[in-house]
Amino acid sequence: MESIGREKNGTLPRKASRGQRRQQLIDATVECLARRGYAQTTLTDVANLAGLSHGLVNFHFETKQKLLTETLLYLAAEYRENWISALAAAPASPEHQLAALIAADFNETICTQSKLGAWVAFWGEAQSRPNYQETCGSNDLEYISMLEAICERIIERGNHNLGAARVARVLRVTIEGVWLDLMTMSKPYSREEAKATAFSCAAAFFPEHFDEGGLRHKSA
Repeated sequence: MESIGREKNGTLPRKASRGQRRQQLIDATVECLARRGYAQTTLTDVANLAGLSHGLVNFHFETKQKLLTETLLYLAAEYRENWISALAAAPASPEHQLAALIAADFNETICTQSKLGAWVAFWGEAQSRPNYQETCGSNDLEYISMLEAICERIIERGNHNLGAARVARVLRVTIEGVWLDLMTMSKPYSREEAKATAFSCAAAFFPEHFDEGGLRHKSA
């Protein structure tokens, strides 16, 4: 992902590269999706928010559908890179791996109001448009498979009478649920509270390893 060098006033230089301009428009699309939703987002909205001409949006993406597809690809790649990096940096024990995977979903890089809003907009279109499944389906399966494998290792080590697939599913829908809560509650709670909620779910299955603060010290 190309780094965008900005001038002192926060804007891009006039001679910004093609990649920088495309990223600028994708960032503006994320914000528009969060504010207006999928159907109501227009190329004109994106251009105005980015401070660029409508013609420049057409030059880079041609159609709204192509712009939305590229935005979804960007979000999906960023999300995948985030959790894979978190696992790579964590110790190899399954307890540490699960803690890293849960915490990754509340990383301030991806868990922002605008990005959560964009995800909600895309999720709302998943049933009526094949674009989401075509773009994110394999990433979703990879994440689910990894989560199930980590849960299976914890269960085997602790002789728990649990099904890894079901535990992983409950953890996943809990995280997705608090993401949705952060966007739709009239008085949304903090990202830290959302993370504590997800860890409380993990603690319900594996109390010897987790509490609402994350990994218990004796598991460290």
